Amino acid sequence: MTNLTNAFTQYILNNAPNLLWGLFILFLGYLISLKIKKIAINLFNKIRLNQMAKSLGWETFLDRYDLDIAKVFGVLIEILFILLFLTVFFDIVGLEQADSILMAIINYYPNILISIVIFIFAIYIANFSKKIVLVSLEKQKITYSGILGDILAGATWILAVLSILYQLKIVPTLVLSIFIGIVALLVLSFGLAFGLGGKDLAKKLLEDWKNQIK
Repeated sequence: MTNLTNAFTQYILNNAPNLLWGLFILFLGYLISLKIKKIAINLFNKIRLNQMAKSLGWETFLDRYDLDIAKVFGVLIEILFILLFLTVFFDIVGLEQADSILMAIINYYPNILISIVIFIFAIYIANFSKKIVLVSLEKQKITYSGILGDILAGATWILAVLSILYQLKIVPTLVLSIFIGIVALLVLSFGLAFGLGGKDLAKKLLEDWKNQIK
């Protein structure tokens, strides 16, 4: 035990300049990460990420667990920059093994960032498509326009979640199989619904489009 303590003390003394410089870099990186997190949260708030999610029916879930999507994504980005500065710290103090472990985590981070982008696009696409369906079908006085809008938004989310799982490499083979199956099921369901129950609606829509073209 004494030998271990002496060895550790000797290591600290021999590497004191590098250790002090590394701690300074780490502290500076922490401050920069906080600033970047603040910028990211402000950006996500400007694009109304939380409001969009709540408009799609997430309000109860977000309020129940006191979740703020903008803050969650901001923290993820902050962690990325902290990890980057940690690799610099370990490189300065000569801890190559810890550095290699962190690099493995950082190399996986692009998958997380791409998943965040998919999530953001899914919110906007689901919200936009739902509004389009509601406005279009309400003009045609379709009774179940709200249900159809929810179905379309739900289908968008299912595909988005599968895309995120595949991007994060969580059982990618299974996710890809489910993705193909759901797409095939949706195509078949919409085809049957259109063929069996949507003849009148299709005729009316086609006539309206024809009149608009004229």
